[in-house]
Amino acid sequence: MTSTPTQILAAAAQAQAASKIYGSGDTEVRALDAIDVVFEQGKFTAIMGPSGSGKSTLMHCMAGLDTVTSGQVIIGDTDLTTLSEKDLTLLRRDSVGFVFQAFNLVPTLTAIENITLPMDLAGSKGDTEWIESVVGATGLTDRVKHRPNELSGGQQQRVAVARALAGKPQIIFADEPTGNVDSNTAAEILGFMRKAVDELGQTIVMVTHDAVAASYADRVVFLVDGKIVAELTEPTPQAIRDQMTQLGA
Repeated sequence: MTSTPTQILAAAAQAQAASKIYGSGDTEVRALDAIDVVFEQGKFTAIMGPSGSGKSTLMHCMAGLDTVTSGQVIIGDTDLTTLSEKDLTLLRRDSVGFVFQAFNLVPTLTAIENITLPMDLAGSKGDTEWIESVVGATGLTDRVKHRPNELSGGQQQRVAVARALAGKPQIIFADEPTGNVDSNTAAEILGFMRKAVDELGQTIVMVTHDAVAASYADRVVFLVDGKIVAELTEPTPQAIRDQMTQLGA
């Protein structure tokens, strides 16, 4: 009887019977089909699936960037489907971190200014001690006064991940964060994301098509045609590739 409340308490975010439908009639596309999924606090989850499987739609709906057609999306104990646009904007600002394939850094700002930008825009100083620990974890302490064009691609993406971490969000969503970098740089970024989970207690959900990238996660969730069809825990690149082959991806 106690398992369900415990699961809810441990959830950074969850979807309950979440569906996303585009169009109607003959043109209807069911991008998400009654999905139930829990993303646990302090865990690193990867979302994978063939092109068009709904993985990006799931992440966008979980992050409050898009809305579900039916069902619920919950971050912490807040049901996003009940929020006004203004409250949803505030929740995204205060509770959610984002990392994108394009680094999205402001070229005229230094690394540390980019990291603190969301808090500066919100009129908040943030937790100085936490920000220092995040910067320390990036390994960029001696580069914080450098602008993006003075940093390597891997360093720029680590700044982007640090920016997502700096506000102590309940959850961070990463959309193909290693899609624009080489394998050595990808390993550097993924190692930092893994460290953020293990040492800083963060929660990360990452969409990726790369089996090696997904192997850094604690769990991989596989989507096909808008449904979760399989999961792997303690994944290896080969186990992930085998699963994707079984799914016809």
